[in-house]
Amino acid sequence: MRIFESLALRYDGRRLLVLDQTALPFREDWLEGNDPAAMVGHIQRLSVRGAPLIGVAAACSLACHAMAGSGQAELAAAWSALRAARPTAVNLMWAMDRLRPLLPRPEALIAEAQSILDEDVRLCEGMAEHGAALVQDGEGLITHCNTGGLATVGIGTALGVIRRAHEQGKRIHVYVDETRPLLQGGRLTTWELQRLGIPCTLITDSMAALILRDGRAQRALVGSDRVAANGDFANKVGTYGLAVQARHHGAAFHPVAPFSTVDLACPDGAAIPIEERAPEEVRGAQGRPWAPEVPVWNPSFDVTPVAYVTSLVLDRAVLTCQQLQAGNLATLLG
Repeated sequence: MRIFESLALRYDGRRLLVLDQTALPFREDWLEGNDPAAMVGHIQRLSVRGAPLIGVAAACSLACHAMAGSGQAELAAAWSALRAARPTAVNLMWAMDRLRPLLPRPEALIAEAQSILDEDVRLCEGMAEHGAALVQDGEGLITHCNTGGLATVGIGTALGVIRRAHEQGKRIHVYVDETRPLLQGGRLTTWELQRLGIPCTLITDSMAALILRDGRAQRALVGSDRVAANGDFANKVGTYGLAVQARHHGAAFHPVAPFSTVDLACPDGAAIPIEERAPEEVRGAQGRPWAPEVPVWNPSFDVTPVAYVTSLVLDRAVLTCQQLQAGNLATLLG
C-alpha cells in the first residue's frame, strides 16, 4: 500500500493513522489503525465516521493486517469483525465484499484496498463537479452533519460540492446544522469550512426552518449512508425533518452520494437497517450528563422518502426525483 495522507486518514509506510474525530475541533489526535480490532473500536466510537471513510479505513486496516503476515484464518476473522462494525453505512459492506474473495491472496487484497482508496478520491471529484453546477452565485446553502474531507479520503460528498462551488468563485454562505446529539455539524463541518475559508453560520437543528422561511438558504445539500433502489435514502437523523422543511419553503433538496452508497438490493427506505446508539449520547455529552435517566430513543439515522428529493447528486450523474421514481438509478448503476 502506498504512502498517502488525507484530512482524516494517513499511511506513513508503517502505520495507518486515523484522526480522532471525537476530539475535534479543539484537539487533533491521531490513533493507530493497523490492528483491525482497534479499527472496529474506532468506527464504533465514531473516531472514524462518514460512510465513505468507514469503508476505506476498514479496507486499509485489513490490508495492514495482511502486510503484517496474518494468515487466511486471521484475515477472515478480521474481515467479519470489520464488516459488522456498523450496520447502516453500506459503503463498509461494499468495500469489505470487494476484499472477501481476495483473502487467500494477500498481495491482491492489499492492491484492492489501495484501489478502493484511490476510487474514493475520484468519486468525490465527480460528485463535486456535478453538484457545483447546481449551485448558483449568491445562494445560501444549508447542510446537516459532516460530509467533507473528514467523511471521505477525497474532498467530500455534499461538502465537496460546496467546496467546489466556492473554488469556482461563487459567492455562497453555508448554514450549518449543529446535528444533535453528537454535534458533527457544530464540531466538524464548521472546522472544515473555517479551514477552507468558506463563509458559514452555525445554527441549532431547530433553527433550520427559520433560515428557510426567511429565504436565507435556497438549497439544502446533505450526505447519505445508504440509497435504496427507489431513491429513498438514510442519513444522519434530522435529515428527514430538513427535507420536509425544505419542501414546505420551496428550497431545493439534494442528497449527495457516490455509487458505493447505492444499495440496489435494498428496494426502498423501509428495508434500510437503522442503527440505534447508547442513551448516554442524548442524556449528555463527553461524560457530562444534563438529563435524568429517563428512557431514550436514539436512532443514529432516519430515512427520507424520494418524494422529498429535488435531485440525487452522484459521481456519475444527477438524477431528478422523477428519474429516481422511474427506476433510472438501477439503469445507471445496474
